[in-house]
Amino acid sequence: MRLGTLLGSDDATPVTGFAIDHRKVAPGNIFGAFRGSVVNGEDFIPAAISAGAIAVVADPQASVDGAVHIRDSDPRRAFALLAARYFAPFPETIVAVTGTNGKTSTVELTRQLWRMAGLSAASIGTLGVTTPDERVVTGLTTPDIVTFLSNMAGLKREGVSHVAYEASSHGLHQYRAEGPRVVAGAFTNLSRDHLDYHGDMAAYFTAKLRLFSEVIADDGTAVIWADDDHAHRVVDLARERGLKLIRVGEAGEELRIIERAPTQLGQTLTVEWEGSKHKVNLPLIGAYQAANALTSAALVIATGGDVATTLANLARLQPVRGRLERACITRTGAPVYVDYAHTPDALEAAIAALRPHAKGKLVLVFGAGGDRDTGKRKDMGKIAARDADLVIVTDDNPRSEDPASIRRMILEGAPQATEIGGRREAIASAIAGAGPADIVLLAGKGHEQGQIVGDRVLPFDDVTVARECAA
Repeated sequence: MRLGTLLGSDDATPVTGFAIDHRKVAPGNIFGAFRGSVVNGEDFIPAAISAGAIAVVADPQASVDGAVHIRDSDPRRAFALLAARYFAPFPETIVAVTGTNGKTSTVELTRQLWRMAGLSAASIGTLGVTTPDERVVTGLTTPDIVTFLSNMAGLKREGVSHVAYEASSHGLHQYRAEGPRVVAGAFTNLSRDHLDYHGDMAAYFTAKLRLFSEVIADDGTAVIWADDDHAHRVVDLARERGLKLIRVGEAGEELRIIERAPTQLGQTLTVEWEGSKHKVNLPLIGAYQAANALTSAALVIATGGDVATTLANLARLQPVRGRLERACITRTGAPVYVDYAHTPDALEAAIAALRPHAKGKLVLVFGAGGDRDTGKRKDMGKIAARDADLVIVTDDNPRSEDPASIRRMILEGAPQATEIGGRREAIASAIAGAGPADIVLLAGKGHEQGQIVGDRVLPFDDVTVARECAA
């Protein structure tokens, strides 16, 4: 592709790719120079041009010497749209999911339901890129725009027709998934998270609302978990855009939960769609997993899936890695679950999901990440103390913070909790003390394969460690 094709000019210079990291610039690339909260990409424009960048997308006031200056007051968005034209085509059917909790499960369950319907489907999110053959390539929740578009184009070349991706607040705010046509978007819920980046809840919510105000196609569908306190804002915005609505939940008007009853290994749901009742035996435990599964079903229906078949296929869903995943059963017979819950709301939901299955004590092991929103730590401690029977506060990913300081902040909300800094030791203690009627929940890290301490990532997998301790 030539530069003039992208810019609507007669410039015949060949374009070889796009880059936002000056160290990855190759001759013929278009470089994106953005001002960030920590690093100013404009400082690296000379280095990018020296490496062969033929054009730079940057603010009109930026200094660009030796390459075409593509001026835009919103350079991130301009760069994304240009890159999308370069990387296209993409899979025909793309849906996105936003919300504080449930994004990972929802996109993965959507992929599974599409696959059951005979479609070639993939998901992109915290777990990475999951392809139709179950191959997983790890990555960020919403990768950088170049990686995202490259992945999308690659999936199209592999024959993938349907993709569900996580639209994080960071990704939406930074235009990291702009360009491909999104036919449906889902809102799961909103609670406190990422205030270290967004500053306050209003800005955080506004970032997520971009999915419905700008990203979903004009003739698209908004799938909304209606039982969340913030759902009415999303509904109002979807109506303003003229989007089709599928509201899900007990308060849902299109896909409504009539009854939910826990079973030994899952739950039975009775739901209603357009006056017709359907019974679903969902092999996942907990109210929040029912929410994720039904939101996924609504996305599949929104993209042409048969209602009865899609709802029936919920009985065949497989658990998502690190989301109330049963890691092992201890020698005494206590099941050990691993969950990614790392916000107050998610922790509360995970405990509530397991509570009906615990005839004895519910034992909780958790911590909080360093260099992240500190205000949620005490709240997580309060929820743990209120809802669990035995609490062990340990380390999560301390990053550059003092681990003991993080634990102290949690313990302000849970003063009676046991403090064990080493995560392996904490898990071992919980498992060793669990009786046959108890349940152990290891919260916070879920699918993660490492523990970030300082600037190092140490190998650590809650599931593997639990199995080792149980053995």
